[in-house]
Amino acid sequence: MKDLHELPKLRDGLSFLYVEHCKIDQDMQSISIRDAEGRTPVPCAALSVLMLGPGTRITHAAIRTLAENGCLVVWCGENSVRFYAQGLGETRSAARLLRQAKLCANSDLRLQVVMRMYRKRFQEVIPEGLSLNQIRGKEGIRVRETYARLAEETGVPWTGRSYNRKNWSETDPVNKALSVANSCLYGICHAAIVSLGYSPGLGFIHTGKQLSFVYDIADLYKTEITIPAAFQAAVDIGEAGGLEREVRLACRDLFKETRLLARIAEDIDDVLSVQGVITEIDEKDMDSDAALPGGVWDPEAKQVEGGINYGT
Repeated sequence: MKDLHELPKLRDGLSFLYVEHCKIDQDMQSISIRDAEGRTPVPCAALSVLMLGPGTRITHAAIRTLAENGCLVVWCGENSVRFYAQGLGETRSAARLLRQAKLCANSDLRLQVVMRMYRKRFQEVIPEGLSLNQIRGKEGIRVRETYARLAEETGVPWTGRSYNRKNWSETDPVNKALSVANSCLYGICHAAIVSLGYSPGLGFIHTGKQLSFVYDIADLYKTEITIPAAFQAAVDIGEAGGLEREVRLACRDLFKETRLLARIAEDIDDVLSVQGVITEIDEKDMDSDAALPGGVWDPEAKQVEGGINYGT
C-alpha cells in the first residue's frame, strides 16, 4: 500500500477511502493502516468517508480521531458491495438534506425531480406533455424489453420477475441472481447517499420506507448493471452452487469498472438540481467549534445566528 498523498474522490471535494483485511490505529492526530504490505499513514483532515470492508479491525482511538476530524465511517461488504452500518462524523452542513426535504415536501418540486429521474433512465428523449402514468408505462415497457432481450441473448428461460422470500430454494436461478444483484446495488447506493449527507428515507418515486431514496437511485442503474450481471451469472452458474457469490463478485467488478460510486454522487446532485443552489458557505464545516450551536430558524430571515440572547 502506498503513502496516501491524494485520495480518490466520491465527487469533487468529498474524499473517500475503501480498505479491507487490515488494522487501523490512531497515529498522532491522524490514523494509519497496517496490512501485509506494511503501514500507511492516512491524513484524516483530507478524508470525508472511510469505508471498512471485510477483515478490518479498528481501534477505539482511531474511531475517536476520525469523528473529531469529521470523517464518516461506513461498514460495508467487499468493495462496498453491501452496506451494513454507519458511524456519524461531525455535524457539518445539512444543506443537502434540507434541499432534499424541500423538494420532497413540495408536490410541484417533487414531480420535477420524479420527471428528471425517469428521463435519466431512457436512451431517447421523453416527449414533453406526457403524464406521470404514461411515463410509468414507458418505464415498464423499457424494463420488460430489457429482460426479454437478455433472455434471448443468453438463452436463459424467463417467465417474469417472481420470487418468494419464504421459499427461496424454489426460486429459479435468474430470479435469485436478480435479487442478489439488486441487494448489492442497494448497498452501494445507500453508502453513497449517507456519505453525501442525504436521507435514505426521503424518496421521490418510492415512498413510505426507510430506504425509499435508495430504491429511487438504484433504479437508475439496474438495466445497465444488475440485470445483465444476473442473466450472465444464470448462464455461467445455472443451478450449480455458488450462484449468489458469483453474482456479488460480478457486481463488485462492474461497480468498479463503471465508476458507479462517483456516478451516483453526480446523478443525485443532478436530479435534485444541487448545482448553483448549495453554495460554498452551505458546505463549510459547521462544527469548527463543537461548543457553538448552528443557526436558528426565522420565518422572515430564514436563518439567524444561534447562541445569541435576542431578548436583550
